[in-house]
Amino acid sequence: MTEIRMRVNGAVESLDVQPWVSLLDALRDRLGVTGPKKGCDQGACGACTVLADGVRINACLALAVQYDGREITTVEGLASGEELHPLQAAFIRHDGLQCGYCTPGQLCSAVAMLAEHRAGMPSAVTERSGELTEAEIRERMSGNLCRCGAYNGIVDAIRDVAAQEAR
Repeated sequence: MTEIRMRVNGAVESLDVQPWVSLLDALRDRLGVTGPKKGCDQGACGACTVLADGVRINACLALAVQYDGREITTVEGLASGEELHPLQAAFIRHDGLQCGYCTPGQLCSAVAMLAEHRAGMPSAVTERSGELTEAEIRERMSGNLCRCGAYNGIVDAIRDVAAQEAR
């Protein structure tokens, strides 16, 4: 067993884990943080997406011991008290979810994706700096799958928040 400490959604957590335990399993099974979901357990679906020091990662592919001393944010940590994160509110407004299984990962990914875009990081479809087109959003969110097909609402929600930030 290895003792690790990490800040999860603002709270410092200490736990003993075996070296092969994934960050996803440590969050869900040891800390009771159930927002990140186990979808494929292979890093292909994005249901387990969390933010590690603000960068989106697939928690099913990360070993918990790799994140000793790091800041982990899950969907539970996006809201500020009772006030929803702007993306959470936009997902509701634009019907960016159906069954909701993928939604926590979609939200964490969208938060990071907007930060990446603001920082000027290009994607495979980037044509002009500053413009967040539908194609750009779809490319940047392509690591997060939605079995229900709520993609149009997800894209609309992200565009809405991006437009609000641009004002």
